[in-house]
Amino acid sequence: TSSGGKAAKKKKWSKGKVKDKAQHAVAVDKVLFDRIVKEVPTFRMISVSTLIDRLKVNGSLARRAIQHLEKEGHIKRIVHHSRQLIYS
Repeated sequence: TSSGGKAAKKKKWSKGKVKDKAQHAVAVDKVLFDRIVKEVPTFRMISVSTLIDRLKVNGSLARRAIQHLEKEGHIKRIVHHSRQLIYS
């Protein structure tokens, strides 16, 4: 029989992986705006998350960019869901 208490080996919990804080743009400058207008309509699937990932912008900026491009007629909506908007 193994004796419990202090003699038993204590479980070491892994510290977990620390994710680096993403340095995303929070404002649009001329260069970024030109990139959005030129590149985004060429993406096969356009959603807030793809813009965040590829252009390194924050979520609110990505949503505004998509709204702008849709209003200008550069992209068209495929799926409209309360949380996930998908464009092409």
